[in-house]
Amino acid sequence: MHHTLARAPDERVNWGTSWPFFLMQLMPLGILWTGVSSTSLILLAVTFFGRMFFITAGYHRYFSHKSYKLGRVAQFVMAFGGGTAAQKGVLWWAGHHRTHHRYSDTERDLHSPKKGFWWSHVGWILCDKYGETDYDSIKDFAKYPELRFLNDHDWIPPWMLGVTCYLVGGWSGLFVGFFLSNVLLWNATFTVNSLAHVFGRRRYDTPDTSRNSLLIALVTGGEGWHNNHHHYQASARQGFFWWEIDITYYGLKLLSYVGIVRDLKRPPARLLHAKRDAPAEPRDRVAA
Repeated sequence: MHHTLARAPDERVNWGTSWPFFLMQLMPLGILWTGVSSTSLILLAVTFFGRMFFITAGYHRYFSHKSYKLGRVAQFVMAFGGGTAAQKGVLWWAGHHRTHHRYSDTERDLHSPKKGFWWSHVGWILCDKYGETDYDSIKDFAKYPELRFLNDHDWIPPWMLGVTCYLVGGWSGLFVGFFLSNVLLWNATFTVNSLAHVFGRRRYDTPDTSRNSLLIALVTGGEGWHNNHHHYQASARQGFFWWEIDITYYGLKLLSYVGIVRDLKRPPARLLHAKRDAPAEPRDRVAA
């Protein structure tokens, strides 16, 4: 049975500090003034899919789960690229994501959909409770001063990208290539926290509500195979089988051919067919 979790008083949206987030949702309306140019559409595609890769391959599969290895320069590039998505700093993102996996769908989960769609999609980001970086959960990467710098100055990458879009495509480049791209990117990646725990099929009997969704996988470069991911988090490939499209993994595989990415982890064969035919609802779990 699906139980609804209550939200604590400190999990309410801070409307006073959240206005930049809501303003960003309105910025694409500037397209009505600037129009849409061919250059801005190219920028839209590049900044959406490029930043999606940096989030899924970098913030998520590398910094959160260490599913492959990078050299220090490539690691910095991956962190900077992820930072252009304006989803806060790399240490903040990865540290909180590790906490999500530790307590998935319990009262200590940061963004369980059991607290409602709004909460799991954006509400948890806009409250004060999770505003600080959880350094205890990300000590392995917090030891790098360059990553701490990017985390403390998380405004630098998105501002640099925004300025670049303006220089390349003018006002249309800024509003289409950056602002519209950013709103689409935000809501696409947020669906992994919200919809990927509500809609789709469960191949594995994991102690949470994670599900597999082809549609979410296509939009997010492979992150929609979320039940697979919760079953074996260390895998760089989240589409476990050949028919499960995982664009992020294909990109990582290409980078491995030129030596940028090393030691891509995949799920052991014994786990691929373990705990099959899961029930529609996972079993309850008590937070540790």
